Amino acid sequence: MADKLAYLKRHKWMYFLMLPGIIYFIIFKYVPMGGLIIAFQNYSPYLGIAGSEWVGFEHFKNFFMNPDFKMLLVNTFSISLMNLLFFFPAPIILALLLNEVKNKLLKRSIQTMIYIPHFISMVIVASITFTLLNAENGVITQLSTMITGENPEFLSDPKYFRWIIVLQNIWKETGWGMIIFLAALSGVDTQLYEAAEMDGAGKLRQMWHITLPAIKSTIIIMLILKVGTLLNTGFEQIFLMKNSLNASVAEVFDTYVYTLGITQGAFSYSTAVGMFKSVVATIMVLATNWICKKCGETGLY
Repeated sequence: MADKLAYLKRHKWMYFLMLPGIIYFIIFKYVPMGGLIIAFQNYSPYLGIAGSEWVGFEHFKNFFMNPDFKMLLVNTFSISLMNLLFFFPAPIILALLLNEVKNKLLKRSIQTMIYIPHFISMVIVASITFTLLNAENGVITQLSTMITGENPEFLSDPKYFRWIIVLQNIWKETGWGMIIFLAALSGVDTQLYEAAEMDGAGKLRQMWHITLPAIKSTIIIMLILKVGTLLNTGFEQIFLMKNSLNASVAEVFDTYVYTLGITQGAFSYSTAVGMFKSVVATIMVLATNWICKKCGETGLY
């Protein structure tokens, strides 16, 4: 016990640096979890949590029996899996390519240009998308019409919606997501590349046998974290791009919870939906971490 106290005293300033983050998570992440109890009640703002009727798992049963459940599950997982398949590898590929640029000025210029979209509001991104894809005078729409002879309805046709969401994510967040992989690449011993080059290995072989194995643990950790957010498709982005014509593929858990909980006042039902999503996300993180460790890789914990 004395050793632990001495350790805490010796590193007290490090713990003080952690304090703002700890306070943030307690106030905004853990304290609100107490409100999950209304998922098991017929909650009324006038009666409060203490006075509302207890109904157990009734809201969960109604949700699972609701035809919307299948639609939400398909829509959410479709967008999430497409993001995982196309968006997740993008920062890795970009980091590998940028790592091969030897001119420092050129490298920093490219980094700056691809970081900038991360700081652009999703409202601006949606506005740019509407400008490029609207059916009347959108640049991409007009080019498509010139090439194919058809006038595609990018913003209203459901078959384009998921691709638009994924491409928005790739354009906006690839540069920012690349930072972690570039940091991991900076720790790779350059002598390994020199030895491989002397043995006649080209750039692709060096990348495959040296670079990728060196950042494998980082990729796995980021994959586990990404799996945990599969059901979080991004409320703001979906809400801005959704309309009455593409709603059949655009309605996801996040927008569904907003519609029922905020606009229709179904507080208990929407809480049950949100709780289901959180539980599934937790299970997916635990399962992915367990699989990675069973395969001999370093897990998240």
